[in-house]
Amino acid sequence: MNENNTFELSEHFYSVQCEGISTGAPAYFIRLKNCNLACGFSGKALVELKRQVNEIEGYISGGNVVGDLQQQGAATWTCDSAPVWLKGAHTNFKELIDSWNEQGIFEWIRTGRIHMIWTGGEPTIPKHQKAIASFLYDFKLKYGAIESYSEIETNGTIYIEDDLFKHLNQINCSVKLANSGMERDRRIVPEALRRIMEHENYSFKFVVSTEDDFKEIINDFVKPFEIPFERICMMPGLDSQEDYHERTRFVLEMAKKYGYRGLSRLHISAWDRATGV
Repeated sequence: MNENNTFELSEHFYSVQCEGISTGAPAYFIRLKNCNLACGFSGKALVELKRQVNEIEGYISGGNVVGDLQQQGAATWTCDSAPVWLKGAHTNFKELIDSWNEQGIFEWIRTGRIHMIWTGGEPTIPKHQKAIASFLYDFKLKYGAIESYSEIETNGTIYIEDDLFKHLNQINCSVKLANSGMERDRRIVPEALRRIMEHENYSFKFVVSTEDDFKEIINDFVKPFEIPFERICMMPGLDSQEDYHERTRFVLEMAKKYGYRGLSRLHISAWDRATGV
Protein backbone atom coordinates (compact mmCIF):
# COMPACT_ATOMS: atom_id res chain seq x y z
CA MET A 1 0.00 0.00 0.00
CA ASN A 2 0.95 3.67 -0.46
CA GLU A 3 2.34 4.79 2.89
CA ASN A 4 2.44 8.45 1.88
CA ASN A 5 -1.29 8.67 1.13
CA THR A 6 -0.67 10.74 -1.99
CA PHE A 7 -1.36 10.59 -5.72
CA GLU A 8 0.71 12.15 -8.46
CA LEU A 9 -2.24 14.03 -9.98
CA SER A 10 -2.40 16.04 -13.17
CA GLU A 11 -6.01 17.14 -12.74
CA HIS A 12 -9.33 16.08 -11.24
CA PHE A 13 -12.80 17.35 -12.08
CA TYR A 14 -16.52 16.55 -12.08
CA SER A 15 -18.08 15.84 -15.46
CA VAL A 16 -19.90 13.08 -17.36
CA GLN A 17 -18.43 9.89 -18.83
CA CYS A 18 -18.46 10.59 -22.57
CA GLU A 19 -16.73 7.48 -23.93
CA GLY A 20 -17.28 3.74 -23.77
CA ILE A 21 -20.06 1.64 -22.34
CA SER A 22 -20.77 4.02 -19.41
CA THR A 23 -21.45 6.98 -21.69
CA GLY A 24 -23.80 9.43 -19.99
CA ALA A 25 -23.00 8.50 -16.38
CA PRO A 26 -22.06 11.37 -14.03
CA ALA A 27 -18.35 10.92 -13.37
CA TYR A 28 -15.43 12.31 -11.42
CA PHE A 29 -12.20 12.14 -13.41
CA ILE A 30 -8.93 11.62 -11.59
CA ARG A 31 -6.05 11.99 -14.05
CA LEU A 32 -2.66 10.64 -13.01
CA LYS A 33 0.69 11.84 -14.33
CA ASN A 34 2.67 10.26 -17.17
CA CYS A 35 2.10 7.45 -19.66
CA ASN A 36 4.16 4.56 -21.01
CA LEU A 37 2.94 5.35 -24.54
CA ALA A 38 2.96 8.59 -26.54
CA CYS A 39 0.29 8.27 -29.22
CA GLY A 40 0.97 10.63 -32.10
CA PHE A 41 4.41 11.60 -30.82
CA SER A 42 7.96 10.44 -31.34
CA GLY A 43 10.04 10.24 -28.17
CA LYS A 44 11.96 13.38 -29.10
CA ALA A 45 8.78 15.36 -29.74
CA LEU A 46 7.26 14.28 -26.42
CA VAL A 47 10.38 15.40 -24.54
CA GLU A 48 10.11 18.79 -26.23
CA LEU A 49 6.40 19.07 -25.38
CA LYS A 50 7.19 18.21 -21.77
CA ARG A 51 9.81 20.96 -21.67
CA GLN A 52 7.30 23.45 -23.02
CA VAL A 53 4.45 22.61 -20.63
CA ASN A 54 6.76 22.55 -17.60
CA GLU A 55 7.82 26.12 -18.37
CA ILE A 56 4.21 27.27 -18.02
CA GLU A 57 2.82 28.03 -14.57
CA GLY A 58 -0.56 26.61 -13.61
CA TYR A 59 -3.05 24.44 -15.46
CA ILE A 60 -2.41 23.33 -19.03
CA SER A 61 -5.34 22.63 -21.34
CA GLY A 62 -4.95 19.69 -23.70
CA GLY A 63 -6.63 18.98 -27.01
CA ASN A 64 -4.79 21.54 -29.16
CA VAL A 65 -1.61 19.64 -30.00
CA VAL A 66 -0.95 17.63 -33.14
CA GLY A 67 1.97 15.25 -32.65
CA ASP A 68 4.83 14.98 -35.11
CA LEU A 69 3.88 11.40 -36.04
CA GLN A 70 0.40 12.60 -37.02
CA GLN A 71 1.91 15.48 -38.97
CA GLN A 72 4.12 13.01 -40.84
CA GLY A 73 1.24 10.64 -41.59
CA ALA A 74 2.62 7.88 -39.32
CA ALA A 75 -0.40 8.28 -37.00
CA THR A 76 -3.97 9.40 -37.65
CA TRP A 77 -4.55 10.97 -34.23
CA THR A 78 -2.70 12.44 -31.25
CA CYS A 79 -3.33 11.90 -27.53
CA ASP A 80 -5.39 14.98 -26.67
CA SER A 81 -4.55 14.92 -22.95
CA ALA A 82 -0.74 14.72 -23.25
CA PRO A 83 -0.15 18.39 -22.35
CA VAL A 84 -2.09 17.74 -19.14
CA TRP A 85 -0.63 14.40 -17.99
CA LEU A 86 2.93 15.53 -18.64
CA LYS A 87 2.51 17.74 -15.57
CA GLY A 88 1.40 16.72 -12.10
CA ALA A 89 1.80 17.25 -8.37
CA HIS A 90 1.71 15.05 -5.30
CA THR A 91 -1.78 15.41 -3.85
CA ASN A 92 -2.88 14.07 -0.48
CA PHE A 93 -5.87 11.72 -0.39
CA LYS A 94 -7.60 14.12 2.01
CA GLU A 95 -7.40 16.94 -0.54
CA LEU A 96 -9.44 14.88 -2.98
CA ILE A 97 -12.05 14.03 -0.34
CA ASP A 98 -12.19 17.69 0.72
CA SER A 99 -12.80 18.79 -2.86
CA TRP A 100 -15.77 16.40 -3.10
CA ASN A 101 -17.24 17.84 0.08
CA GLU A 102 -16.70 21.40 -1.17
CA GLN A 103 -18.53 20.58 -4.41
CA GLY A 104 -21.37 18.87 -2.53
CA ILE A 105 -20.88 15.56 -4.35
CA PHE A 106 -19.22 13.42 -1.69
CA GLU A 107 -22.30 11.35 -0.89
CA TRP A 108 -23.01 10.61 -4.55
CA ILE A 109 -19.44 9.39 -5.01
CA ARG A 110 -19.56 7.36 -1.82
CA THR A 111 -22.72 5.57 -2.98
CA GLY A 112 -21.72 5.13 -6.63
CA ARG A 113 -24.16 7.60 -8.15
CA ILE A 114 -21.12 9.40 -9.53
CA HIS A 115 -18.48 7.07 -10.97
CA MET A 116 -14.82 7.58 -10.12
CA ILE A 117 -12.83 7.44 -13.37
CA TRP A 118 -9.14 6.66 -12.89
CA THR A 119 -7.37 7.85 -16.00
CA GLY A 120 -4.18 9.38 -17.32
CA GLY A 121 -1.72 9.16 -18.86
CA GLU A 122 -1.69 5.56 -17.76
CA PRO A 123 -3.15 4.81 -14.30
CA THR A 124 -1.78 1.23 -14.20
CA ILE A 125 1.83 2.42 -13.93
CA PRO A 126 2.91 0.49 -10.79
CA LYS A 127 3.19 3.49 -8.45
CA HIS A 128 -0.28 4.62 -9.54
CA GLN A 129 -1.74 1.17 -8.98
CA LYS A 130 -0.46 1.25 -5.39
CA ALA A 131 -1.84 4.74 -4.79
CA ILE A 132 -5.30 3.99 -6.22
CA ALA A 133 -5.57 0.69 -4.33
CA SER A 134 -4.53 2.37 -1.09
CA PHE A 135 -7.02 5.20 -1.56
CA LEU A 136 -9.94 2.89 -2.37
CA TYR A 137 -9.13 0.63 0.57
CA ASP A 138 -9.08 3.61 2.94
CA PHE A 139 -12.16 5.20 1.35
CA LYS A 140 -14.28 2.08 1.77
CA LEU A 141 -13.00 1.38 5.29
CA LYS A 142 -13.28 4.91 6.67
CA TYR A 143 -16.46 6.06 4.92
CA GLY A 144 -18.30 2.79 4.33
CA ALA A 145 -18.05 3.44 0.60
CA ILE A 146 -18.62 -0.16 -0.41
CA GLU A 147 -21.13 0.98 -3.06
CA SER A 148 -18.70 3.41 -4.69
CA TYR A 149 -18.01 2.72 -8.35
CA SER A 150 -14.54 2.82 -9.90
CA GLU A 151 -13.78 2.67 -13.60
CA ILE A 152 -10.21 2.59 -14.86
CA GLU A 153 -9.15 3.78 -18.29
CA THR A 154 -6.10 1.82 -19.41
CA ASN A 155 -4.18 1.18 -22.61
CA GLY A 156 -3.88 -2.51 -21.65
CA THR A 157 -0.09 -2.73 -21.67
CA ILE A 158 0.56 -3.15 -17.93
CA TYR A 159 -0.59 -6.09 -15.78
CA ILE A 160 -3.11 -5.02 -13.11
CA GLU A 161 -2.08 -6.44 -9.75
CA ASP A 162 -4.52 -8.03 -7.30
CA ASP A 163 -4.47 -5.12 -4.83
CA LEU A 164 -6.04 -2.84 -7.42
CA PHE A 165 -7.90 -5.43 -9.52
CA LYS A 166 -10.24 -6.38 -6.66
CA HIS A 167 -11.32 -2.75 -6.12
CA LEU A 168 -12.29 -2.07 -9.74
CA ASN A 169 -15.93 -2.20 -10.79
CA GLN A 170 -15.16 -1.69 -14.46
CA ILE A 171 -12.11 -1.83 -16.75
CA ASN A 172 -12.21 0.24 -19.93
CA CYS A 173 -9.32 -0.89 -22.10
CA SER A 174 -8.42 1.44 -24.95
CA VAL A 175 -5.96 -0.74 -26.83
CA LYS A 176 -3.89 1.22 -29.32
CA LEU A 177 -3.85 0.33 -33.00
CA ALA A 178 -1.17 1.03 -35.59
CA ASN A 179 -2.93 4.35 -36.22
CA SER A 180 -1.50 5.57 -32.89
CA GLY A 181 2.02 5.52 -34.34
CA MET A 182 3.23 3.25 -31.52
CA GLU A 183 5.30 0.12 -32.22
CA ARG A 184 3.41 -3.17 -32.12
CA ASP A 185 5.36 -4.71 -29.22
CA ARG A 186 4.65 -1.64 -27.10
CA ARG A 187 0.94 -1.66 -27.93
CA ILE A 188 0.13 -5.36 -27.56
CA VAL A 189 1.05 -7.05 -24.28
CA PRO A 190 -0.77 -10.42 -24.16
CA GLU A 191 -0.49 -11.05 -20.41
CA ALA A 192 -1.90 -7.60 -19.62
CA LEU A 193 -4.83 -8.06 -22.01
CA ARG A 194 -5.66 -11.53 -20.71
CA ARG A 195 -5.60 -10.18 -17.16
CA ILE A 196 -8.22 -7.59 -18.08
CA MET A 197 -10.42 -10.32 -19.53
CA GLU A 198 -10.42 -12.06 -16.13
CA HIS A 199 -12.53 -9.21 -14.75
CA GLU A 200 -16.30 -9.64 -14.69
CA ASN A 201 -16.91 -6.19 -16.18
CA TYR A 202 -14.52 -5.14 -18.93
CA SER A 203 -14.70 -3.70 -22.40
CA PHE A 204 -12.29 -2.88 -25.21
CA LYS A 205 -12.75 0.46 -26.92
CA PHE A 206 -10.91 1.09 -30.16
CA VAL A 207 -10.20 4.40 -31.86
CA VAL A 208 -10.86 3.93 -35.57
CA SER A 209 -10.15 6.18 -38.52
CA THR A 210 -10.48 3.93 -41.58
CA GLU A 211 -12.07 0.60 -42.44
CA ASP A 212 -8.60 -0.97 -42.40
CA ASP A 213 -8.59 -0.35 -38.64
CA PHE A 214 -11.48 -2.80 -38.28
CA LYS A 215 -9.51 -5.48 -40.09
CA GLU A 216 -6.58 -4.87 -37.74
CA ILE A 217 -8.87 -5.16 -34.71
CA ILE A 218 -10.17 -8.52 -35.89
CA ASN A 219 -6.78 -9.94 -36.88
CA ASP A 220 -4.68 -8.62 -33.99
CA PHE A 221 -7.15 -8.66 -31.11
CA VAL A 222 -10.53 -10.31 -31.61
CA LYS A 223 -9.26 -13.57 -33.09
CA PRO A 224 -6.03 -14.13 -31.09
CA PHE A 225 -7.59 -13.16 -27.75
CA GLU A 226 -11.10 -14.46 -28.48
CA ILE A 227 -12.76 -11.23 -27.41
CA PRO A 228 -16.58 -11.54 -27.39
CA PHE A 229 -18.30 -9.07 -29.73
CA GLU A 230 -20.38 -7.61 -26.90
CA ARG A 231 -17.18 -6.50 -25.14
CA ILE A 232 -16.08 -4.30 -28.05
CA CYS A 233 -16.95 -0.71 -28.84
CA MET A 234 -15.63 1.65 -31.49
CA MET A 235 -14.97 5.39 -31.30
CA PRO A 236 -13.91 7.78 -34.05
CA GLY A 237 -10.42 9.22 -34.15
CA LEU A 238 -11.48 12.84 -33.80
CA ASP A 239 -10.40 15.75 -31.64
CA SER A 240 -12.50 18.71 -32.80
CA GLN A 241 -16.12 19.66 -33.47
CA GLU A 242 -15.26 20.41 -37.08
CA ASP A 243 -15.41 16.78 -38.20
CA TYR A 244 -17.50 15.40 -35.33
CA HIS A 245 -20.61 14.48 -37.29
CA GLU A 246 -18.83 12.99 -40.30
CA ARG A 247 -16.54 10.84 -38.15
CA THR A 248 -19.41 9.72 -35.94
CA ARG A 249 -21.45 8.71 -38.99
CA PHE A 250 -18.47 6.70 -40.23
CA VAL A 251 -18.24 4.74 -36.97
CA LEU A 252 -21.98 4.05 -36.90
CA GLU A 253 -21.91 2.75 -40.47
CA MET A 254 -18.99 0.49 -39.56
CA ALA A 255 -20.91 -0.71 -36.49
CA LYS A 256 -23.73 -1.79 -38.79
CA LYS A 257 -21.31 -3.54 -41.13
CA TYR A 258 -19.18 -5.38 -38.54
CA GLY A 259 -21.64 -5.86 -35.69
CA TYR A 260 -19.69 -4.05 -32.97
CA ARG A 261 -21.01 -1.26 -30.75
CA GLY A 262 -20.45 2.14 -32.34
CA LEU A 263 -20.04 5.20 -30.12
CA SER A 264 -18.72 8.72 -30.39
CA ARG A 265 -16.80 11.08 -28.11
CA LEU A 266 -19.55 13.23 -26.59
CA HIS A 267 -17.17 15.62 -24.83
CA ILE A 268 -15.91 16.76 -28.26
CA SER A 269 -19.48 17.53 -29.30
CA ALA A 270 -20.15 19.47 -26.10
CA TRP A 271 -16.81 21.17 -25.34
CA ASP A 272 -14.70 20.76 -28.49
CA ARG A 273 -10.97 20.43 -27.66
CA ALA A 274 -11.23 21.55 -24.02
CA THR A 275 -10.10 19.29 -21.19
CA GLY A 276 -10.95 19.45 -17.50
CA VAL A 277 -14.70 19.80 -18.17
